[in-house]
Amino acid sequence: MAISNSNKSGETAPWETKPDPSGRHLLRQSLPWLGGLLLLTLIAWGLWPKPVVIETGLVVRSPLTVRVSEEGKTRVRNRYIVAAPVAGNMRRVLLKPGDSVEAGKTVLTAIQPVVAPLLDPRARLQAEAVVSMREAAGKQAAESLEALRAALKLASAEYNRVLSVKHDGTLSDSDRDRAEGEAAIKAAEVRAAEFSLQVIDYELAQARAVLERPEVGASTGLEEVRSPVSGRVLHVMQESETVITPGMAILEIGDPADIEIEAEILSRDAVTIRPGDPVEIDQWGGDVALMGRVRRVEPAAFTKISALGVEEQRVIVLSDLVDPPEAAAALGDRFRVEVRVAVWHSDDTLVVPAGALFREGNAWKTYLYQNGRARLTTVEAGQSDGRLTEVLSGLKPGDQVLLHPPDIIRDGSAVRER
Repeated sequence: MAISNSNKSGETAPWETKPDPSGRHLLRQSLPWLGGLLLLTLIAWGLWPKPVVIETGLVVRSPLTVRVSEEGKTRVRNRYIVAAPVAGNMRRVLLKPGDSVEAGKTVLTAIQPVVAPLLDPRARLQAEAVVSMREAAGKQAAESLEALRAALKLASAEYNRVLSVKHDGTLSDSDRDRAEGEAAIKAAEVRAAEFSLQVIDYELAQARAVLERPEVGASTGLEEVRSPVSGRVLHVMQESETVITPGMAILEIGDPADIEIEAEILSRDAVTIRPGDPVEIDQWGGDVALMGRVRRVEPAAFTKISALGVEEQRVIVLSDLVDPPEAAAALGDRFRVEVRVAVWHSDDTLVVPAGALFREGNAWKTYLYQNGRARLTTVEAGQSDGRLTEVLSGLKPGDQVLLHPPDIIRDGSAVRER
């Protein structure tokens, strides 16, 4: 009766489950489901494609110049190898590379000649013919010099006329530069012809000396070898005292102030180069690039093995400096430079960064950046300088394109600008 009374009063028996008034029991039952849902959410979030981080560039209108770049070297325009005029015992050459020499005055070395044998009638006739040939060559060189001087006079007059009308706005800068370069080239050719005439004069003197039989004595038998031209010693081939034969090279002389630029250009690039094309000479040691113009593209190519062992056909392209600064006077013979020849130019054209284009089959394509998506677009490309590429069709000014797009990007992929 006591137990019955306690149940009626609302008390709970010890063996009965007590109710959870806070709902903890329901929460414990739902925890595994919540954990599984959270795990699925994390997996879905991890597998959901994220935007690819990219860099973009703009399509703009800009000047574009296409250049052919290649390593080159300077070289003295006119080089003269002084050879032994007679056989004998040559004294030691005291000059060193870089020493200045003056035409007809600087003694390069002295030779104690052997006793010259008497000339037989046939040898004398040959020697006299050589003298006549040298005399004729001298006259020919003199006439060529006069022709070059006349051409220089005409080029100078043309340049003066250009200077007189350039302020009127009737002449372009390219025509003025071309006239100026032509006058400078003609002046250099005149100097070269003068050097050649001097060389012929000394060759004539050597030829006449063959007809003479010098008297060899203890003190007067030395044959002095004097410099045929003014300039500097470039290279000494035979420095020590030795017995030499006629025609043996002793040293090389040239004028380092009169240099030209030689570049070995691939034949496929050389066909686009024309005489008169502007040239930039970089990496010569100065802060500012030197300006020049192409003077000659040699017509014959030669085979050269590259560093990778590939046979290449190359063509020598010669350029002249135009108004070089004073610092360029430090350039000498066989100095390394980098030559950049301008073969195409436009003052205003539509360009795109070259890194935004890629080949797909035979077509050029790029990805446009539009509202966070990459859109594949076909582009018709024109000239390129390696950094910018001319756009003929497919893009318009202001378009944003993806630079160096990774392989995972496809048409419509989500992208995000860095």
